[in-house]
Amino acid sequence: MGLRDDLERFREVGEQRREDLAEFIQYGELGGSGPGQINVPVKIVSLPEFAYDQRDQGGVGQGDGGTPQPGQPVGQPQPQPGDGDEDGEPGEEGGEHEYYEMDPEEFAEELDEELGLDLEPKGKKVIEEKEGPFTDMTRTGPDSTLDFERMFKEGLKRKLAMDFDEDFLRELCKVEGISPREVFEWARGENLPVSMAWVEEAYHEVADERGTWESIEAVEQNVERESVQEQIRREGIKQIPFRREDERYRHPEIIEEKEKNVVVVNIRDVSGSMREKKRELVERTFTPLDWYLQGKYDNAEFIYIAHDADAWQVERDDFFGIRSGGGTKISSAYELAAELLEEYPWSDWNRYVFAAGDSENSSNDTEQRVIPMMEEIPANLHAYVETQPSGNAINATHAEELERHFGIDDDDVAVAYVNNEADVTDAIYRILSTESDDNE
Repeated sequence: MGLRDDLERFREVGEQRREDLAEFIQYGELGGSGPGQINVPVKIVSLPEFAYDQRDQGGVGQGDGGTPQPGQPVGQPQPQPGDGDEDGEPGEEGGEHEYYEMDPEEFAEELDEELGLDLEPKGKKVIEEKEGPFTDMTRTGPDSTLDFERMFKEGLKRKLAMDFDEDFLRELCKVEGISPREVFEWARGENLPVSMAWVEEAYHEVADERGTWESIEAVEQNVERESVQEQIRREGIKQIPFRREDERYRHPEIIEEKEKNVVVVNIRDVSGSMREKKRELVERTFTPLDWYLQGKYDNAEFIYIAHDADAWQVERDDFFGIRSGGGTKISSAYELAAELLEEYPWSDWNRYVFAAGDSENSSNDTEQRVIPMMEEIPANLHAYVETQPSGNAINATHAEELERHFGIDDDDVAVAYVNNEADVTDAIYRILSTESDDNE
């Protein structure tokens, strides 16, 4: 195997050593990525290269200027920078870092595979109407769109329904003493579509042959009846009884091209109880959710709301770092969310409302204000993420109240608990797998 083959093999190994996506979400540095590009660390594999003797003198075969004369001692190797001399400090230089870059579409695809998700967004806003295949039918239209095949089939079905073995009925008219009425009633009993006028005409045509048969039973025993299908196979189709009502004209199906729009409202508790570890867990959960939905939809917009006892809209760069010393009133964030969502009509936009905090809330606010507002704000999904690294506090009841009211199997509301980094991917799966397929 040559050096070039070695290089290719080492590169392939390096690509395979990319950090596992779930591990990256749980423990990786998410801040090194942007909204449109996710940087997943790659564990570097050193590529092979030639190593040269770094000694600058001594040894046999040195070129001019350093070549020893016969009998002269060979000099000792001189220390080189980085060889442990006193001027350098070991370990000062950082390790080599490289990243595997992926866009949100690739991230969403890989997360689907990693977590076993199957979210298929629905388009809402119609951006274009175009003609599709000619599958619709109308009773009028240009001759070029006449569905002749259908018309032929309708006419053929009518022929099969209307035709009968005329020769056999004429033989019946030859029975001794039989009347046209008796022939007609026999034919009707056999479900033959014959009229009384036809029987009377045939009866008079064979008047000279009356008495050929003693009875109807004699005709049935001696004359073979022929079905319409057999007659067609023998004689072919000479005439098809078309009617105007058989005509149908093909029209193109009108296909609506819909844009998959989504607006994601991220709500975060920034009160005094939300310390650094809790804020980090919120960021570790919400950031992949943003990337995922951005990759799933054609057009994704994000709203970030921070709240303590009051709520205000913030930029994404500030969302995860804000901390206040105030109390907590979660309903204030939903009131602001409802106001901001008026710019994104439910008829045109998919909506997700994600909130996170430590489940602490002012007295009765969850039951009296938050739950009714969650029910009033139309959305594909409402979700609440509780972050309690040290376990539930006595007054941290918001998530439990939501679960009691909505239940754990509600298709519109998800509640997830994140006590440490290992819980993050489970929480993301819980949220993204909750939405109902038929949610409109």
